[in-house]
Amino acid sequence: MAHELNGRERLPKWMKMKMPKGESYSKVKNLVNKHGLHTICASGNCPNIGECWNRGTATFMILGNICTRKCKFCAVPNGMPLAPDLEEPKKLAESVRIMGVKHCVITSVDRDDLEDQGAGIWAETIREVKRVNPETKIEVLIPDFRGKMELVQQVIDAGPDVISHNLETTEERTPFIRFAAKYRRSLDVIKYVADNFGRAKSGIMLGLGETHEDVLKTMDDLLEAGCKVMTIGQYLAPTTKHMPVVEYIEPEKFVEYRNIGIRKGFKFVESSPLVRSSYRAEEHVKA
Repeated sequence: MAHELNGRERLPKWMKMKMPKGESYSKVKNLVNKHGLHTICASGNCPNIGECWNRGTATFMILGNICTRKCKFCAVPNGMPLAPDLEEPKKLAESVRIMGVKHCVITSVDRDDLEDQGAGIWAETIREVKRVNPETKIEVLIPDFRGKMELVQQVIDAGPDVISHNLETTEERTPFIRFAAKYRRSLDVIKYVADNFGRAKSGIMLGLGETHEDVLKTMDDLLEAGCKVMTIGQYLAPTTKHMPVVEYIEPEKFVEYRNIGIRKGFKFVESSPLVRSSYRAEEHVKA
């Protein structure tokens, strides 16, 4: 369903975002501003920032803010990144401590310029966050590391609580949406995590031109790979230069997909228009 107004895209009423509020949210916001901390929650203008910060969940991005890939859905700038900051693991661990984060989600840009794709910094960051914040649960949303499973194993060995890798979209839409990434390679990463770690999670966006049958096939592919937690949300174009939204999916359709996913065998399915990868992430540990 497309919504147009004066030639510009208009969001449907169910995509309207609530103003973040709450005592915990205000406390975290003040700490972020005071200490100059960086979170995807704030920089990405996440619609769930208030709810997540009130729950004690926050998402951080490591390895810089320039990606070596140019996916058509993502607002992160692409190009040649700077050298990794070797002090970043300590800085992030301290940020988590200052903010009092109970469930820390860590993601990163793709670093195809590095021999280890950034896996060494990934592993050291996880270990350092655990050392400084032993009570904090750690979820990592990893890149595909170009399918090099020995690099995925470095992340596993560091001991996070949940490992996630997003398919982002269906197999049919992948070549049009993702840059350098491959649907089957991402499934291989998810399967390796499921087989060698246990807690595998993934997510997709809707509204990119996928069909109902495409979504069901994606669910089956994830389950076959051993994935037990899935997130489904509405795609929103970051700018007019990105892939345009093909369709705004009705909330009832998201409920339908959640019910289908549970019946198919997922332990947990977060499915609604404003859902993002880390939404209610602290609940996914239980799955």
